Amino acid sequence: MDVTDAAFEVANTRAAATRAAQPTAQAARYDRRTGRVVVTLSNGLELGFKPHDAQGLEAARPADLAVVEISPSGLGLHFPALDADLYVPALVEGLLGSSAWMSQHAVERQHAATLGSAGGRARSTAKADAARENGKLGGRPRKVVVPAT
Repeated sequence: MDVTDAAFEVANTRAAATRAAQPTAQAARYDRRTGRVVVTLSNGLELGFKPHDAQGLEAARPADLAVVEISPSGLGLHFPALDADLYVPALVEGLLGSSAWMSQHAVERQHAATLGSAGGRARSTAKADAARENGKLGGRPRKVVVPAT
């Protein structure tokens, strides 16, 4: 497919409008201490997210995230070790992947929550014994209500 000069101009105009309306990435890095990708935006805010929550970064190791490239427009992030790209305006909106990927990711999280909930409702001799032992120690501490000043 050949790109005409007119189509190229339309794309440039659209990109300029997007850059003017959205914050762009000024810096990006992986913070090993917090386990998050941190993006510094042109409006001074920082955006951080866990890599496993972003499409293309789900299985990333810290070494895979060591290099983050910012597109010249500031609208894209590229992770060369993974050949993965993220769109900054979508990140700002909280969208960490395509709608199909986000739907699947939500289903997986819901499934995990359901399994955890089922485990919490499980009844077993060991669980009953542990509850009895905890009760001998005084049970759960009471919540202390602090009056508002």
